[in-house]
Amino acid sequence: MRQAQQIMDYAENHYAAQPEYLWAKFPDYAILRHSNAKGKWYALIGKIAKTKLGLKEKGDTDFINLKCPPDMVSILRQSPPFLPAYHMNKTHWLTILLDHGVESEEIFKLLDWSYDLTK
Repeated sequence: MRQAQQIMDYAENHYAAQPEYLWAKFPDYAILRHSNAKGKWYALIGKIAKTKLGLKEKGDTDFINLKCPPDMVSILRQSPPFLPAYHMNKTHWLTILLDHGVESEEIFKLLDWSYDLTK
């Protein structure tokens, strides 16, 4: 199973969150948001051309954007699957390449952190 699907299953089981597909132009982009009145996002999951992420490889990749404390963002970005956040604040968010060696359990911990930081 692709990590993107594992993450959506995890969010449904832990937060009763269903992915929302907001953009007709980007049908592969889903957000996960809080169910409270504010409805803030805590994750953006999608498929994107690797070149848009600054990678030299051709083709597409699945990714997730998550919110983290700035000090953790700078530490995590030292590892290749962690990149500056695509289309988000690069100080507080980071992009993780899915299916590129980051264990799902680690991503789930970061997803939980993002959930808590965006309440």
